[in-house]
Amino acid sequence: MSTFAKPLLADIWPVVAKAAADAGFELFGIAPIDDTPELEYFPRWIAAGHAGEMKYMGARDDQGRLKRASVLHAAPWARSAVVCAINYNTAQPYSTNAHDSSRGWISRYAWGQQDYHDAVMNRLRQVESAIPNAVHSPDLKTRCYVDTGPIVERVVAKYAGIGWLGKNTCIINQRLGSWLFLGVILTSLDFESFGEPSIPAPDRCGTCTRCIDACPTDALIAPYQLDSNKCISYLTIEKRGEIAEELRGGMGQHVFGCDICQDVCPWNRKAPVTNAPEFQPRKELVNPALEWLAEMSTTEFRAVFRESPVRRAKRSGLRRNAAIAMGNSGKRKFLPVLERLSKDEDEVVREAAVWAIKAIGRA
Repeated sequence: MSTFAKPLLADIWPVVAKAAADAGFELFGIAPIDDTPELEYFPRWIAAGHAGEMKYMGARDDQGRLKRASVLHAAPWARSAVVCAINYNTAQPYSTNAHDSSRGWISRYAWGQQDYHDAVMNRLRQVESAIPNAVHSPDLKTRCYVDTGPIVERVVAKYAGIGWLGKNTCIINQRLGSWLFLGVILTSLDFESFGEPSIPAPDRCGTCTRCIDACPTDALIAPYQLDSNKCISYLTIEKRGEIAEELRGGMGQHVFGCDICQDVCPWNRKAPVTNAPEFQPRKELVNPALEWLAEMSTTEFRAVFRESPVRRAKRSGLRRNAAIAMGNSGKRKFLPVLERLSKDEDEVVREAAVWAIKAIGRA
């Protein structure tokens, strides 16, 4: 683009903003690609082992640099980012108000009719297609991400004005709260200037520490700092094999993900409900019966979660989590199911079931 004048942010802003609104996004912003203080912390986070077994978080480029430590490590051609956010909150109760210990908890974002990766990407492509119409550049290059690439979307979103990074490490918007899916379009457009629209939102967490205090496993080791090894979302989704026994009690009834640090956030008290059809909850996934999950066949697992992010946990992980939740319930009615699971062909499920039987005995 060196032979062409830099595009003006004012030229592209209204066109892409309209495209984002037409695609169903509630929030939109554009940010320059810069190395930020938040990303400077990332190498220390990796070095401390806080990524757990998520080896992809520590992916490096050909020069040995952590890709997620700078957008330019993953996409050296990128000069700006278009960030879109869409609300996925629904009218169902929060996990902190679900007290039936015979049922499990699947994270709010995974209740929908379609995997959010696909749902948001389809909308994001609409916005991407509008960019060439707003800025005519023969050298234009774009790339879309929805939680799928080596970039830290929430940091880019902060500098696009979507919201601030809360103490629970989620992006929070003053009007919509934190129930937000993010989509990022990296572009090669080097704008003349970034003005008011790109100023990051002020941090409005203040002295509040409700998210930190509410975390059952103490995963929020400090404000704005998360140790994935202790996070229920990590344990129930990413962690393979056995889960450390000292963490199982804190998992409660969670079988896929965790919403606690968002459920207790004051900024979510008046969070609006989404109208997006893709995110309307499937009733069977809101507080599902633990027996159903624990004894789900391979065929049923594939059919039920064919277009769901729950697939990420795999059938083995989901059944392991259900067995642990049964143990945490203390309910003797689960003993027949757990006895069967203790003889399961899956070693991980067997071990969790044996632990759960002992846990119910102690209760």
